[in-house]
Amino acid sequence: MINRAPVLTLWAAVVAEQLGFDRDEALTMGKALSGLTAHSKGVRLGIYQPSPETVNQTRKALEHGEAIQLELMGWSIAAVRTEDGLRALRQGKAIMPQSVSRYLAGKFGDDLDEVREAMTALAHSLPAADLGRQAFGLYEAFRPKVKTGTAGWGTEGELDLARLVALGADGQPGGGA
Repeated sequence: MINRAPVLTLWAAVVAEQLGFDRDEALTMGKALSGLTAHSKGVRLGIYQPSPETVNQTRKALEHGEAIQLELMGWSIAAVRTEDGLRALRQGKAIMPQSVSRYLAGKFGDDLDEVREAMTALAHSLPAADLGRQAFGLYEAFRPKVKTGTAGWGTEGELDLARLVALGADGQPGGGA
């Protein structure tokens, strides 16, 4: 049983890694994306989807302290280049990857490694371009089920690991056999 926010944070971080961000950059992107979705009811479609090549080019082109808007899973995320790499911003400040790691460890407990492995297998089951377009839909297919509307706000639901693994078997919302 887990709230949707840490599930989305972890999934977005796994997707960001597959798209070319390093682990620390990806953790901050996942946390920022999760924060954005907490304040929005719709999913807007992104035109530009990052790829490992474009992420690397963007990282190299930025000066230290320079801010940029990055696209992840159809969402625009503010980020800044720091001495340690790209970091997503929350309220104008760089998100620290260590705080995201602690957050995920606290929410998932002993299941974190197993869930991350299943999410990584799912992310690797698709080419980066397809993953960029389908990542949010895949999240919607495996996220914990909660009541709709305000009744489900902030409540926990069951994350079905078997469902997640089945999606990774074929990369489709319908799941594996």
